[in-house]
Amino acid sequence: MKKAVAVFCGSSKPENNSLIEKEVNKLAELLNEKKIKLVYGGAKIGLMGSLAKNVIKNNGDVIGVIPKVLKKKEIIFEGVSEMHVVSSMHQRKKMMYDLADFFIVLPGGIGTLEELAEIVTWKGLKITDKKIFLLNINGFYDNLLKQFDVMKKNNFLHKDIFSEVIISQNISELKTKLDFN
Repeated sequence: MKKAVAVFCGSSKPENNSLIEKEVNKLAELLNEKKIKLVYGGAKIGLMGSLAKNVIKNNGDVIGVIPKVLKKKEIIFEGVSEMHVVSSMHQRKKMMYDLADFFIVLPGGIGTLEELAEIVTWKGLKITDKKIFLLNINGFYDNLLKQFDVMKKNNFLHKDIFSEVIISQNISELKTKLDFN
């Protein structure tokens, strides 16, 4: 059975960081090369839209999951292999979790940060044992990672929850860390 990855990323594109978009395009190539199914937020805009379009362009499988409230705001992508419209953001994340064998977190905004926080919390609580990969492209998450160190030093993290998150700086590095078996 084909593996599936849930990718959390922005519904916008960075204005002053073209490296991020280049790496997103490389991720699409990698997913197609390894025949990994993409599970994502269902929009045709932003980084998530770019990723889905590039996977589809090379005949890859894409499953979109979008809540009703975002169908118009994020502009649903009709060209995916499978689209699920759900009632809430919580149902979106739960379905993406259920469909995925592992997770990749790309740069994004507050929604992406919330998705990262939830899946890392699940990992820390042992609700999941699925692998989480964080792409810290061009240092995008450096300050966030420093904040987690501050939380740990102040005893707000019972363990180093990021010790189980696999951090890569680019797709080439990510490729060496992924287990494709």
